[in-house]
Amino acid sequence: MSLFRIDPDNPFRGPHQSIKPKEYGAPMSRAKAAMIMIHGRGATAESMFSLADEFAQPDFHYLAPQAENHTWYPYSFLQPKENNQPGLSSGLQRIHDLMEEIKSAGIPAEKIILLGFSQGGCLATEFAVRHPQKLGGVVGLSGGLIGPEIDLSLYTGSMEQTPVFLGCSNIDPHIPKERVDETETVFKKLNADVTKSIYPGMPHTVNEDEIKTVRGMMADLLK
Repeated sequence: MSLFRIDPDNPFRGPHQSIKPKEYGAPMSRAKAAMIMIHGRGATAESMFSLADEFAQPDFHYLAPQAENHTWYPYSFLQPKENNQPGLSSGLQRIHDLMEEIKSAGIPAEKIILLGFSQGGCLATEFAVRHPQKLGGVVGLSGGLIGPEIDLSLYTGSMEQTPVFLGCSNIDPHIPKERVDETETVFKKLNADVTKSIYPGMPHTVNEDEIKTVRGMMADLLK
């Protein structure tokens, strides 16, 4: 048994494939790096760009996909994966397609950061471990790997010291701290350079320390 990976010869067609992503920041033609920003349940692609403003990195191109009906998958990320189809596979395919679009424009994978919040954080981390490679970074804000349990034996490959940041509350109503810990373990197994920050009592949100950490990751990528 192995993890499902995107098949480039047979792309998945689902609810999120036909919605055009939103763009922000430096034009792709002159950007030095890119970030794919994946929104949470009930949100919009444009809502992620308020974070881009906070990051204050003018050399980045931002690309944000939009989920159909503002929801990537219907149930909790801790449900069996088949319960969250076809949205789950459609969302993962959307990330793959956007990465290919960015690479085709001349920005390599090692200059691309995947960032998501909540449902988007779950998708970003899930995509990264299913497709281990050298990326510019992975950021899971109040998110974690998808499914009722994590089987470490399924995860193989190397992320070649890709910087990964995981930030979450210790009492998040949607994301158990234990799943963030398990997500950290998987990334470390895949040879990622992981930073995890657990914030006591924080609500389901993004805080200033997380913004500062991501801003630093982005600045380091441009050095």
